[in-house]
Amino acid sequence: MKKEAHTGERALRERLVATARAMAAARLNTGTAGNASVRTADGMLITPSGLAPDACTADDIVAVDRDGTAHGRLAPSSEWRLHRDVYAARPEAGAIVHAHAPFATALACQRLEIPPFHYMIARFGGATVHCARYATFGTQALSDHVAAALAARNACLIANHGMVVFGYDPEHALALAIEFESLCEQYWRTLQLGAPVLLSEAEMAEVVERFRWYGRPQPGAKS
Repeated sequence: MKKEAHTGERALRERLVATARAMAAARLNTGTAGNASVRTADGMLITPSGLAPDACTADDIVAVDRDGTAHGRLAPSSEWRLHRDVYAARPEAGAIVHAHAPFATALACQRLEIPPFHYMIARFGGATVHCARYATFGTQALSDHVAAALAARNACLIANHGMVVFGYDPEHALALAIEFESLCEQYWRTLQLGAPVLLSEAEMAEVVERFRWYGRPQPGAKS
């Protein structure tokens, strides 16, 4: 049983390294910016502090208990509190990515909430995407602000910082982060033309409802 558990954790570590490298390849992060984590039975696995993804190995990934105790040869990402608190507040979150992606960060530096300029905003849980208030990186205050901005959402901006997105596993969180950055780029480009025409509350409510079953198997469908 212990060997199986160890093998499972090893696979999660490798998937997390692959996710961090994919974030860099997708230009969501550069250098040592950003971080990623995955939920475990005891807490989480998270990328280490100050190590670029291409230099990171499965052995460098840090295990962090729910009480914040870290286990590993390297220190956990400075944003470990943010990850821990999102997992505590959102049981559906299986993995989290935090990135300093160009367009998301540009909007975050203007402290902008993304309004319903496009129906795909609903992909992230509501009619808008919130921007968390600013606080120094790695602090409990920042974690608290992010938790508030993620209320009923699975993505948010962080003022003068970047973005946070969660999904049900590392690959899903990565895919959503790439999709979110694309949406941020579309909004940024729209703003160059002037104020966007926004969808109504009723229009967005309909889309939000449709996204409740988007991508899920058809009830009664045969495999």
